[in-house]
Amino acid sequence: MKIITTHLNADFDGLASMIAVQKLYPDAVMVFSGSQEKTVRRFINETLQYRYTFEKLKHIELHRVDTLIVVDTRQKTRIGDFAKCLDNPGISLHLYDHHPNNPDTMKGEVEHIALVGATTTLLCQILQKKDIPISQEEATIFGIGIYEDTGSLTHLTTTPDDLIAVAWLLEKGAQLDIISQFISHELTARQVTLLHKLSKSARSYMISGIKIVVIHLTLQKYEDDFSLIVSRFMVMENLNALFALVSMEGRLYLIARSRIPEVNAGKIARDFNGGGHATASSATVRGMTLIEAQEKLIRSFHRHVKPQAIAQEMLSSPVISIPENTTIREANDLLTRYNVTVLPVLPKAATKTTSKHPTVVLGSISRRVTEKAIHHNLGFCPVSDYMTTDIKVLPLHATLADIEELIIENRQRLIPIIHEQQLEGVITRTDLLNMLVNDPSHLPHNLDREPNQGIREQSKNVLQLMSETLDRDLIILLRTVGEVAETEGFKAYAVGGFVRDLLMKLKNLDLDIVVEGDGIVFAKQLIKKLGGRMKTHKRFITANVILPSGFKLDIATARLEYYEYPAALPTVELSSIKLDLYRRDFSINAMALQLNPGQFGTLIDFFNCQNDLKDRLIKVLHNLSFVEDPSRILRAIRFEKRLDFRISRHADRLIRGAVKMDLFGKATNPRLFTELQHIFAEENPVLAIKRIADFNLFQFLWPDLLPNLKIDRRFLHILRQAQSGISWFHLLYLEETIEPWRIYLLAIMARSRPKQLETFCERFQIRQRTCQELTTQKLTADDLGNRFYHHVPEKNSELRRMLAPLSNDGLLYLMAIARKKEIKQLVSLYVTSLRNIKPLLNGEDLKQLGYTPGETFRKIFSALRDAQLDNAVKSREDEEAFVLKQFPL
Repeated sequence: MKIITTHLNADFDGLASMIAVQKLYPDAVMVFSGSQEKTVRRFINETLQYRYTFEKLKHIELHRVDTLIVVDTRQKTRIGDFAKCLDNPGISLHLYDHHPNNPDTMKGEVEHIALVGATTTLLCQILQKKDIPISQEEATIFGIGIYEDTGSLTHLTTTPDDLIAVAWLLEKGAQLDIISQFISHELTARQVTLLHKLSKSARSYMISGIKIVVIHLTLQKYEDDFSLIVSRFMVMENLNALFALVSMEGRLYLIARSRIPEVNAGKIARDFNGGGHATASSATVRGMTLIEAQEKLIRSFHRHVKPQAIAQEMLSSPVISIPENTTIREANDLLTRYNVTVLPVLPKAATKTTSKHPTVVLGSISRRVTEKAIHHNLGFCPVSDYMTTDIKVLPLHATLADIEELIIENRQRLIPIIHEQQLEGVITRTDLLNMLVNDPSHLPHNLDREPNQGIREQSKNVLQLMSETLDRDLIILLRTVGEVAETEGFKAYAVGGFVRDLLMKLKNLDLDIVVEGDGIVFAKQLIKKLGGRMKTHKRFITANVILPSGFKLDIATARLEYYEYPAALPTVELSSIKLDLYRRDFSINAMALQLNPGQFGTLIDFFNCQNDLKDRLIKVLHNLSFVEDPSRILRAIRFEKRLDFRISRHADRLIRGAVKMDLFGKATNPRLFTELQHIFAEENPVLAIKRIADFNLFQFLWPDLLPNLKIDRRFLHILRQAQSGISWFHLLYLEETIEPWRIYLLAIMARSRPKQLETFCERFQIRQRTCQELTTQKLTADDLGNRFYHHVPEKNSELRRMLAPLSNDGLLYLMAIARKKEIKQLVSLYVTSLRNIKPLLNGEDLKQLGYTPGETFRKIFSALRDAQLDNAVKSREDEEAFVLKQFPL
């Protein structure tokens, strides 16, 4: 494992250097050694988001690290737990730094050290020298790193190399307006003097237990960027709330700053006919002296500032809870009786529903889940089978910010409140909503919006990302789809994997369009505009459109699906985009991209799915997801291995529960087989097959092969040989095509009898003709594998006759089961050379020699080909002589 890291409490130079050095080590994983500076953390969360992957330190197995790339430091004490990696056998340490030597300096196998203003400058020089391209976004990030560490190129440590690097970044499209938002500004001498004056006039007030600082100042001249001085003073003194009254050129101004929800700066500024946000606002104060303004400001504090809300004041108690062995039907009855929507689930020992319980909270169960489970005749199951287990608890002194993070950011419906190992109460979404509605000053940052600022933060425009990732023609197509939708009165969205891969900067030409309205009607209008043809599926109200260029897109109606029984095909009803996204398989596939002109490029994320994408997690949207459609289990495995994500602990538990229920035996077999085909079509399906075994799914997919079908060395060897053979065949760039699923299926069945393969085909409703082809190829290849193991053909003609009955599928399967390297070489020789050899003479040549067309021609050509294969003939003359001798007239 290769790891890229930087120093503890990473700054912008450390962040930019990590992103830059990954372009030199594209297979390395970026991991922060500790925390990040607040502005860096905000930049990652608000600007970078899913565009770069930063793995969490807790997910790294330090003993597996064989290459450690450290940027912006060489001090062992500043890389946290990664210092342990230095003791790993054979560890390779690579260092990129701009700091001078010190007693704690590490020595690396690879070192790039230069006393420039920023490590990013050093890496920009390397990227420029190696001619490695960078994007406009990367140029901006690198610019932030250099500007921050050089004080916007004014520090004494700034070198000419730093300016040259910045010039190069500007050529690459670095955006100075974005850089200026995140770098620290240096104060002038005049501003430093004013800062000292502010410090002398500062006065603290305790309002409802909240400390607020008020400063006042009178200046003869107007001072530009006075708000910058106020903000710097707030940072220097580490203040949570600061209000400045300053008189400049005879006019009085109020500048307000707040970092806590208890003090809403915007609301207080509005008392002075000003405006702004909860965290930053201002006002021009008219008709009052400085003293009068101070008195009014204090009165405004008492009117608007509220004491900090803590969990103890918000919780609901006594708690209605249930033990884990409660049946789903019993839980549903309790939910109805007490008119609540969710219940905490406790260990079996907790039997009373209204008393204190031990601190262990196993999970929660919602009314939506219980009602769905009862609909599927699962009311007899214990709630532990379908409860939500990704649940966190909070103490009595938890802050409002803690509560907001779990309910809003983590989508947790209920928070257990624990005190001295006792369950004191719970806080629900309703409890939080009541507080926010009754006192908007408590609105969290991502809900604190001006009326005209658009929809919630989960919706953002990603036009720049689209322009960087998508081809121009595809963007034009998306715009056209949106324009047609607008004209015809529809709302159109790109959804699913296309959006997911866009956010990950991956190209995906599998375009799914969802419209609010009749998808088939919309498809007809789109064809009128663009041309092409379509195929409709009236049951699901969908259409497959093929444009004149051959590009395909699927158009669906925003719909709500429900399942009559476990593993059934869904019943479809018209719905909205939100409900359509909720029916999706996993959260990472439950985002949409608006296409109508007014909102083109706006990302819609109702369920905070971007967090799961950043955390690289496969999560389901509801607890009965695998019950309703067991094929999603195979899909989860496929996405986990293809994207290098992890199935969440909760989803893992739900999968194992579905396996215990034997839902695969009830599922419609072709759907499961379709998912298997998708897995076998992956570049490396071996990892997914191992994961299938880990979930104990072989018992459903290949029951006739058990207990002989095991993930042992021979089994894995055959699969890897199949993978290697498929990759080799693709590299030949032949006009012939192969279907990888056939080869992998034969490889899995390598140690089975033909009858078991036939049973598999029957169970999954594979066409009889395909089944016969597979069975024939298996029998032939197995026989040849045994014969070649004991005797390798000496003549090429004999080898060709033996291998001729095998299709490409059979040939690659034979290479997979080959127990000798020579056998693979023989197959390779046949595919690349022997099977393409043809006689130089043709039918007209034989006629001129005096032969009559018919059976004789077939015998002659067969004999000529054998002679060529065995090097008995080399020219036309040789062939003519051979024919006349072997087939006398």
